[in-house]
Amino acid sequence: MNNAIAKSVLITGASTGIGEACAHYFAERGWRVFAGVRQRADARRLESESITPVILDVTKPQHIETAITQITDAVGEGGLHGLINNAGVAVAGPFEFLPIDELRRQMEINFIAQVAVTQAALSLLRRGPGRIANMSSVSGRIAAPMFGPYAASKFALEAFTDSLRRELTPWDLHVASIEPGAIKTPIWKKGEAYAQERLDALPPKAETYYGKWLRKIVGYTQRANERGLDPRLVAEVTFHAISAARPKPRYVVGRGTWLTVLATRLLPDRWLDRLATRRLER
Repeated sequence: MNNAIAKSVLITGASTGIGEACAHYFAERGWRVFAGVRQRADARRLESESITPVILDVTKPQHIETAITQITDAVGEGGLHGLINNAGVAVAGPFEFLPIDELRRQMEINFIAQVAVTQAALSLLRRGPGRIANMSSVSGRIAAPMFGPYAASKFALEAFTDSLRRELTPWDLHVASIEPGAIKTPIWKKGEAYAQERLDALPPKAETYYGKWLRKIVGYTQRANERGLDPRLVAEVTFHAISAARPKPRYVVGRGTWLTVLATRLLPDRWLDRLATRRLER
C-alpha cells in the first residue's frame, strides 16, 4: 500500500470489539488506519503496515492533542477521510441509587469525549474531505430500565450526530450514526462485571426495590456477549458510512434491532413502557 495516496481514518477505542474490527476492515481495503488505543500492549498487537496505533484516552485533552499532531504530521495536506468515534463504556443500574460520579463518567466517555475528538479532528477532515461515523446504539432510540445511564449517553450522541451533520452540510462533510443491537464485544463483558459490582454494593433498600431486575441485567449482558453478532458486521456498515457515494444518516445493525426501532415509531409510550418492564419481570 502506498500511504502517500491511501485514504486515512482515525478510529477511537480500537483495541477490542467493534473498534478493532473496523481497524482491520478498513486496512484490508487499502485505507491507512490510525487506531486509537489506551494501552501500549494493544498498540504493539495492532501495529502493521496499514495500521498505525496512537495512544489515545479520549477523556484526556493532552492525549487528543498529541494524537491529532501525530496524525497531522503523517497525512499532511491530504488530511483525514474518516473519523469513527467508537470509544465507549456501559454503565447500568437504577437511577435512584446510581452514584452521580458514575453518571458523569458515562457521559464523559460516551458523549463529551466524542465531541472533543471531533472538534480536534475537524480541520483534518475538511482537508480530506472526510466523514464522521458516531458509534451509537439501539439504546439511542429506546431507554430500557436499568440501562438509563448508557441510553442517556447514546441519546446525547444521537442529538450530536444530527445537529453536527446539519451544521456541516455547507461543506458536504457527512455525519452518520451507527446503531448496533447486541454485538459480541467486550463492552458487555465489562458491563456484566459492572452490573454485578453494583448489585453487590446495593444497600438493603435498593436490593429490595431493584435486586431482581439487576440480576436480570447480569443475565442479559452474559447473553449479549455470548450470542451477539460478529463486530465485523458493524465494521461493514461503518465502512459504507465513511466511503459510499450516498451514505445514510443512520445505520441499524443486529438481529431484531429493526423491530425495536419500528416499535419506537409505531407504539404509544405506555405500550413501550409495558414491553420494557415485562422483559425484566419474566
